Amino acid sequence: MIPNITKLNTKQIIWVGIAVSLLNVVFIVTENYWGLLIPFALVILALIVLALDKVLLFIVFATPLSIFYYNPDLRVGFTLPTEPLLFGLMILFFFKILHKGGFDSKIISHPISIAILLNLAWMFITTITSEIPFVSSKFLLARMWFVSVFFYLMSQLFKKRKSIDLFFWLFMISLCIAVIYTVVVHSQNGFTRQASTWVMFPFFKEHTSYGAVIAMFIPISFVFAFLYKHSRNARIAGFFVFSILFVGVVLSFTRAAWLSIVVAIIVMVFVVFEVRKELIALLAILVLGFLLYNQDNILKKFEKNDQVSSDNLTEHVESISNISTDASNLERLNRWKSAYRMFQERPIMGFGPGTYMFLYAPYQKPSEKTIISTNAANMGNAHSEYIGPLAESGLFGAISVLLIVFVTVYYGILVYYKLDDYNLKLIAMACLMGLITYWAHGFLNNFLEMDKASCPVWGFSSILVVLDRYFAKSKVN
Repeated sequence: MIPNITKLNTKQIIWVGIAVSLLNVVFIVTENYWGLLIPFALVILALIVLALDKVLLFIVFATPLSIFYYNPDLRVGFTLPTEPLLFGLMILFFFKILHKGGFDSKIISHPISIAILLNLAWMFITTITSEIPFVSSKFLLARMWFVSVFFYLMSQLFKKRKSIDLFFWLFMISLCIAVIYTVVVHSQNGFTRQASTWVMFPFFKEHTSYGAVIAMFIPISFVFAFLYKHSRNARIAGFFVFSILFVGVVLSFTRAAWLSIVVAIIVMVFVVFEVRKELIALLAILVLGFLLYNQDNILKKFEKNDQVSSDNLTEHVESISNISTDASNLERLNRWKSAYRMFQERPIMGFGPGTYMFLYAPYQKPSEKTIISTNAANMGNAHSEYIGPLAESGLFGAISVLLIVFVTVYYGILVYYKLDDYNLKLIAMACLMGLITYWAHGFLNNFLEMDKASCPVWGFSSILVVLDRYFAKSKVN
């Protein structure tokens, strides 16, 4: 459970206050103004110690509105106010494990948790062998504070049934604020596709991550608006949230986000109507066989498609399969091919977590470069949650990610069938669909280094684990 720490007595608080005041005088006299942040750090520490559950919920609310800050002197970037808090909570998490000699065994032993830990373990090993250890260490550290807080610590909060709903509402309300801001700025720029790539700044760096995060919350907002058994006012609020998020994802002009929602709906239909696994496998084999048999014709059709990204939504959708003139699609292929060449050079250990963007330039071929290609490490990563780890952590790194995807989807489906409570079944399905939107989107982009994506991905996964361990029946119907 979330730990309780012994309260400080009045004398201790007074002495701490005096010590901090004297330190502030020293910092001002010596012009070390960074030291003035100590009182704020102590306030944060006090909140973490005395009101951890509230800090966790505050982080959830603050995440969609967090802003990236880069310190050129330290050459370190982080999001404020979330990542400093996440770092502190991670330290508390490890202190708790050391102090109590372990964590909630029901959570730790769950297959989803084991898959996540295997991924972290291999990431740690490939950090040791990394081409750029400093970059990989920062990447690993960030992944650790995301997982330790959003998956493990939040799991203890989710044992309280109401906290699950609160998690959704807090994130969605904050996300709606970001969406409304974005739509207003977008309207001032004519709702063009070109403007859609930057109008969400400073809350999101660009439109693909913005669309991906909104897509994850479309299922649960729909549930709260139309299906969930709660008060009329809550349903009205759910309808407004769903409407805002729906507008947001449409105007994001993020093709991958749109496709990911379609994929999630297809999976939902299969699960709800309990389509037999044998039939799903047969359909998958037939579709795969059709694609392989007609791959030459399909490729030629794609190559003939010259519809580029457009302000017209229909034309924008048509541009998805354009691999002849659409710069975005061609650049993505360039990144993937570069990643594969890196994998061929280091198939087992890879180049190190987080290093792709710094090392891929020499692996580009001039004939595959586009008008948006660059040799500088300033234009993002491999644009894939699966191909990126292949280059950075080798074959086992990519397999460990696929394992997380498989066990999350598999147990998400099982949990849905095991639950009797109507509302909890809806939550399980919404979490499953939200995760599917992200993992489907993951074929084309990767955002798990961002707090805005990590919060729902690990948070939804944590909810599924808690529902399985603490709310579901022991046997599947």
